Amino acid sequence: MDHTDIQPLLNVYHRKLAYTSLKFKRYLYNQINWDVRLLGIKGARGVGKTTLLLQRIKEAFDNIDSVFYVSLDNLWFQNHSAEELVEFLYTHGVTHLFFDEVHKYRDWTTFIKNIYDNYPDLNIVYTGSAMLAIDNSKSDLSRRQSLYTLCGLSFREYLEYEGIITLPPLQLGALLKTHTNCAMEVVAQIKVLKYFEKYLDSGYYPYYKEAGKDYLMRVNEVIQLIIDSDIPAVEETITYATRQKIKKLLMVVAENVPLEPNINKLSSSLESTRDQTLKMLYWLDRAALLDLLTDKIKDYKHLIGPKKIYLDNTNLMNALGSKISKGTQRETFFANQVGAVATLSIPKQGDFMVDGKYLFEVGGPQKTFDQIADLPDSYLAIDNIEVGNGNRIPLWLFGCLY
Repeated sequence: MDHTDIQPLLNVYHRKLAYTSLKFKRYLYNQINWDVRLLGIKGARGVGKTTLLLQRIKEAFDNIDSVFYVSLDNLWFQNHSAEELVEFLYTHGVTHLFFDEVHKYRDWTTFIKNIYDNYPDLNIVYTGSAMLAIDNSKSDLSRRQSLYTLCGLSFREYLEYEGIITLPPLQLGALLKTHTNCAMEVVAQIKVLKYFEKYLDSGYYPYYKEAGKDYLMRVNEVIQLIIDSDIPAVEETITYATRQKIKKLLMVVAENVPLEPNINKLSSSLESTRDQTLKMLYWLDRAALLDLLTDKIKDYKHLIGPKKIYLDNTNLMNALGSKISKGTQRETFFANQVGAVATLSIPKQGDFMVDGKYLFEVGGPQKTFDQIADLPDSYLAIDNIEVGNGNRIPLWLFGCLY
């Protein structure tokens, strides 16, 4: 192998780097410990993982020849091996490798482990599907690496990305105590509810800017890619017939959200077994297309029937053409934004239990405490209000947690 062989990869790397902007960085950028020797970033397709890598290279390295970025789904790897590429780059002075789409490479966990073990002074950063289950893989990487998850744009990030206002993220505990002052500071500067409506429709995936009017069509294309490509890349035994069932299952949920599923009936309609239906539901959850809520903390090793199922975010509701009730949209937003920073479960009373402590009801301006009256640490997340009071908190403010 020589430089001529890798020139196609270099061309892609340099072109992408040249077009990478440092103007807006995702919330995770400054949370990551970039100094660790093995770093993994997983997340749903389209949330900005590639941009995160390229921004790091552009900002942190004066000599880009000491760094190499490559996506492991590049066709170049049809007749070249990544192992051979790493050896060539290492012997020619590269000290930092950035791998994109790592789950697309055969036996990728063994590949990453071997690089880590065999090149002790090489730094490795990789991105992969939201479905990656690192600690269960046959080449256990959990002891070797730091692993982060990148979510879609929060409402706070959307406002910054649009150039409307820059706000610091709020801790949940601080939000509950100081929400009135926090909200007043924002509404004194912008008409927040106008932007909130736009975000709910088309503001979760950063590519909404590039896609423009084709955004919802692009979201649908991404959904297809996740089911046809990403899920089978991680769960290698999935057949074409199973992929079709996954698509049907997703549409059944989309048309009935929030779904309180009868797993046996759902299995029958899919001509599947109960166990297989549960697996498909949890695959869609791990792929960040669904949000399964149980009455306990979710455990991917022990699959139990969910009590309620939402689509992962409100943009998916639009893209899949589901019947969008305002109530479901509100609950989906709350589950998506709060679930990114806390654990959610279904309580006996109320809509959501957060971190096993805080009880929430989600609703419109007329919502009362009737359903959760006299329960400790209970709150209302209220839509269509700019500022709340007491334990009545504006729904939009829960989009400022990351």
